[in-house]
Amino acid sequence: MIVAVAVLVALVCVVASARRLLFVAAPTAMHPDDVVAALERDVSLATLRAAAEGEPAAEWERDLFAALSVRSAATRAALVNEQLSELDLRIKRWERVPRVCASVATSVGLMLATLVMRRGLVDTPDLTGDLGELFVRSLLNDAVSVASFGIVATAFCIAAHSTARRLAQARLDASDRMVERLEAAAVAHE
Repeated sequence: MIVAVAVLVALVCVVASARRLLFVAAPTAMHPDDVVAALERDVSLATLRAAAEGEPAAEWERDLFAALSVRSAATRAALVNEQLSELDLRIKRWERVPRVCASVATSVGLMLATLVMRRGLVDTPDLTGDLGELFVRSLLNDAVSVASFGIVATAFCIAAHSTARRLAQARLDASDRMVERLEAAAVAHE
């Protein structure tokens, strides 16, 4: 039963951290670098907007293109900044989850290993000599096995957190480049 709980907690922590990676890897339907590349190939704003309209998951892009189509420069800047704030929120979704999961996985793994040791030592017969040594070694192996589930989950959560931070920064930088290019194209299109 204790092993099943250790596996379940480790699995939940790994899945939650992987979900954070998914949120940061694809916060929008269109990757900003693809949009910049399309603009460099002289694809029009109307074509890009039509592509966003045709993609059901591209709600952020549709809102961005709507903001860029506003005539008033001050209103356009405010609406574009609103979309950038929305993107920042999307990218930061579940930001703390991998760190929390790493802490939970470690704590639960060690606690359950302690419970394995306690249960084994309480239920042990009065053994001495080689038989007692074998029993204690077996008990230690069980406890280390249970703790290892938490440690492995912690390692994954730490890696997920590090990767998510790197991906988030890269996505924000790419989005800034994209918005600059889109704003320049929108102003030139007027």
